Amino acid sequence: MTSQHLARVAPPLFVLIWATGFIVARFVAPYAEPLTFLLLRYLLAILVLAIIVVAVRAPWPKSGRDWINAMIAGILLHGFYLGAVFWSVKHGLPAGISALVAGLQPLATAMLAGPLLKESVSLKKWLGIGIGFVGAALVVAPKLGDGGVPALPLGICLLGMVSITLGTVWQKRTGANLDLRVNATIQYVGAAAVTLPLVLLLEEGHIAFTWPLIGAMAWAVLGLSIGAIGLLLFLIRQGAVVGVATLLYLVPPVAAVMAFLLFGESLSLVQMLGMACAAFGVALASRS
Repeated sequence: MTSQHLARVAPPLFVLIWATGFIVARFVAPYAEPLTFLLLRYLLAILVLAIIVVAVRAPWPKSGRDWINAMIAGILLHGFYLGAVFWSVKHGLPAGISALVAGLQPLATAMLAGPLLKESVSLKKWLGIGIGFVGAALVVAPKLGDGGVPALPLGICLLGMVSITLGTVWQKRTGANLDLRVNATIQYVGAAAVTLPLVLLLEEGHIAFTWPLIGAMAWAVLGLSIGAIGLLLFLIRQGAVVGVATLLYLVPPVAAVMAFLLFGESLSLVQMLGMACAAFGVALASRS
């Protein structure tokens, strides 16, 4: 597949794979502590990617700065972001609230893209970002419930959103010269390095190797950690970070459809309207 063909299929394929992360989280919750699951996922991703890098003889970075930059990107994009979201949901934050918090990322990215990356954000793009957020909010609105929102998990989830926003900007600024497979491998080294002490401090390392967990882990490593992250890094390298971040508005609608098909969850008229609204916002923000 040529780079042009990949550029065409990468956005919808990224959204489709990324949305399965919500399904994976639902599958593994009864079988493993969240940070323990993530640590094992990172270690397996390092192993698989390292084998691929050696097999294709991709060049490793020659400078220490490239290693450090890639590890920082991994800490921000994976370690702090996923760790914050998984921990927050485990400690009482409703999934709908966590999805809304994640939906703030395109807004945060748009605000940082100008001063940090010199990317201009047009009025049309701002309008698309706003419409996309409204659509994503409508999709998750029926899932919010009437209970109170715990303050600490909400704050941790917000920090996770800030982390992936900064990680996207950092990757755009520093990751242009590395092979994507090498870059991803080093990123997971950084993610594992920051997750290990958190596991030792906050968890007991519980994980039950049942067939549902093994299947979810296999998809989390091959589909999400390698497939989706590879597409994300490719998209960041190819385009503006604001446009890439805006794609995340499509994730809640796609995840809602998956939950409807796999688990029989309800899909209301409000959610369908939100899906259309999110899609329109992304399309508007993505137009040049």
